[in-house]
Amino acid sequence: MSDTDLETIKAGMAGVYERNAAVWDEGRDTSLREKDWLSRWLEGLTVPSNILDLGCGAGRPLSSHLVGLGHEVVGVDASAAMIARAQANVPDATFQVADMRHLDLGQTFDAILSWDAFFHLSPAEQRTTLPLILNHLRPGGHLLLTVGDDEGEVTGTVAGEPVYHGSLSPAEYLDILQTAGFAEITYTPNDPTVLGRYVLLARGKDAT
Repeated sequence: MSDTDLETIKAGMAGVYERNAAVWDEGRDTSLREKDWLSRWLEGLTVPSNILDLGCGAGRPLSSHLVGLGHEVVGVDASAAMIARAQANVPDATFQVADMRHLDLGQTFDAILSWDAFFHLSPAEQRTTLPLILNHLRPGGHLLLTVGDDEGEVTGTVAGEPVYHGSLSPAEYLDILQTAGFAEITYTPNDPTVLGRYVLLARGKDAT
């Protein structure tokens, strides 16, 4: 696939999620196969903690699960249609439309999650956006991301329409997070418990 084709698909992603918010929400796997990763990510944090669900989609099952555990959740998504559904699905959380590439929420969080969302950014965008995300994380805070297997660009589908996926190399992710001073960083490739996702967990952000 040419670079032009990839750019066209990437530029059209917002429309894909706007058009298919209902289909996405109603078809989302709510079995919470992500639960073990969420437990590892939240370990050691107090209840309630302030949590940012970045690319929250329609709010379930992740934001709803976090609220159910007693946490104070802010969900952000670039799709207004997704946010409208999230507000209806999880009324005890706070949701807003925002583009993570320009994240500026005016507050910090104890933990930040971006499950199946951050990887919609290009490698170049990830390099500039990850520091913005880390700026929203308090000292001692925890981060959980799904990423790709290596630096590059590929496509997937949502409701039969093409969407864009990008990634940095595992080594570059680890370098960025090590520089940020996290006490514990793990990268788990192709985890079968979450259908082969590549999971990046960083806990205990440095205070500096």
